[in-house]
Amino acid sequence: MRVRRTLVAGAHGLGLAVVSLVGSVLLFSLTLISLALLPIGVGWLTTPLVVRLTRRFADQRRVWAHDWAGMRVPSGYRPPPARQPGLPGVVQRCQHVLSDLTTWRELLWLPVDMTAGFFTALLPALLLIFGAEGFVLPALAWNGTDLDGQMYGFLSTSDPQQVALMPALGAAVLALSLFNGKLLPLHFRLAAVFLTPPKAELAARVERLTETRHDAVDASAAELRRIERDLHDGAQARLVAMGMDLGTIEALIERDPAKAKELVARARTSSAQALTELRDLVRGIHPPVLAERGLDDAVRALALRMPLPVEVTGRLPGRLEAPVESAAYFSVSELLTNTAKHADAARAWVDLEYADGRLRVTVGDDGRGGVVLPPAGGADGADGPSRTGTGMPGQGGNHSGLRGLERRLGTFDGILAVSSPAGGPTLVTLEIPCALCSPKTSSS
Repeated sequence: MRVRRTLVAGAHGLGLAVVSLVGSVLLFSLTLISLALLPIGVGWLTTPLVVRLTRRFADQRRVWAHDWAGMRVPSGYRPPPARQPGLPGVVQRCQHVLSDLTTWRELLWLPVDMTAGFFTALLPALLLIFGAEGFVLPALAWNGTDLDGQMYGFLSTSDPQQVALMPALGAAVLALSLFNGKLLPLHFRLAAVFLTPPKAELAARVERLTETRHDAVDASAAELRRIERDLHDGAQARLVAMGMDLGTIEALIERDPAKAKELVARARTSSAQALTELRDLVRGIHPPVLAERGLDDAVRALALRMPLPVEVTGRLPGRLEAPVESAAYFSVSELLTNTAKHADAARAWVDLEYADGRLRVTVGDDGRGGVVLPPAGGADGADGPSRTGTGMPGQGGNHSGLRGLERRLGTFDGILAVSSPAGGPTLVTLEIPCALCSPKTSSS
C-alpha cells in the first residue's frame, strides 16, 4: 500500500510539473501581452478572457490540492458588480477583474509556479527516477555497456568500486521516495501562499454571508406572516362563513326550503372561492409545476398567465437545487408582474441559460425604461416571494423592489444587474452560482 501511494504521488507530481511549467508560462505570457495591449484598446477585450483562463487554471490547482493532499485553498473572488448604465459591458468586466486583488495575486503566483512550483511538483518523480537509475546504471556497466564515465550523484561509472555502491545509493533514494506522500503537499502549500486571500478579504466574505443569512431569515419570517395573513383573511374567513351558512340551512331546510336552497348555492360558491384561494396560496409558496417540471417549464407556465405577451427562450440542461429554483422563479414572477403593471410595455421576454456553474436569467421589456437600482440600505419592498413592490422594470425611477430582489439573490451569492435607459428597453439580469442536481429527462 505504501509503495502504491509512492508511485501514485510520483505520477501526480510528474503530471503536475508539466502542467505547472506549460500552463504558467503560457498564461503569464498571455497576461503580460494583454495588459500591454490595454492602451490601444485590444487589451480591454482580451484581459477578462485571459484572467478567466487563469482563474480556471488556479481553481483546478485548488481541486487537486483537495483531492491529492487534503488541503483546502479558498478562492475569494469578488462577485461581478451590477451593470452600470452608460458603460460598455467589456469595459466594466475589464475594470472588475483589474480591481480584484485576486487577479494580481494569481499573476504573482504564475512565475513562482513555473519555477519553484515546477521543482516541488517534480521532486517526487525525480526521487523515483533517480532511485531506479542506481540499479539500471550498474546493470548496464556490468553488461559491458560503455557509459563513458557517467556520474550517478557523486559516484562515477568509470570506477568499478563506485559502480558497486550505486545500488546502495539507489536503495537509499527509493527509501526516501516512500515519503512522496508528504513531499507533494509542498507544492500545494507554495501555491496556497499566493492563492489564499488575506484575512481581511475572508472577514469581509464572512460578513457578507452573515448579512445574507439574516436577510434569508427575515424573508422567511415575513413570508410566514404573509401566509398566516392570507389564510386568516381569505380561505379561513370563507370557510367560517360557509359553516355558518350550513348551520342556517339545517334550521331552514324544512321550514323554508327555497331560502335553504339559496344558502346552499351561496355555500357552494364560497367553497369554490376558498379552494381557489388555497390553490393560489400554494402556488405562491411553491408552484406544483416548479416542483414537477423544473424552472424553465414553470417560467413558461408563468408567462402564459401574464396579461401581456411574454416570450421565453433557452432551456436548462437539468434540474437545479430547489431553493435556487424557487428564488429564481419568484424573482422572475415579481419582475414580470411589475412589468405588466407599470412598464407600459407591449411585450416582455425571459431568457434562461446555465453555463460555467451559473444560472443566468434575463428579463426584459420594451417599456419606457428609466429604472435605477437604489443604493444599499434602502427599504425593501419585497418581503416574500409573492409580494410585488410598487416600482420595478419599466417604471422610471429609483425602486426599492429591485433592492429586495438583490438581497434575496444575495442569499445564494447571486447578483442582479439592471440596464434601463430612458425610453427603454429594460433588461434585468439575475445570476446565481449553483450546480445541477440531475440532468434533464424527457417527459412523455
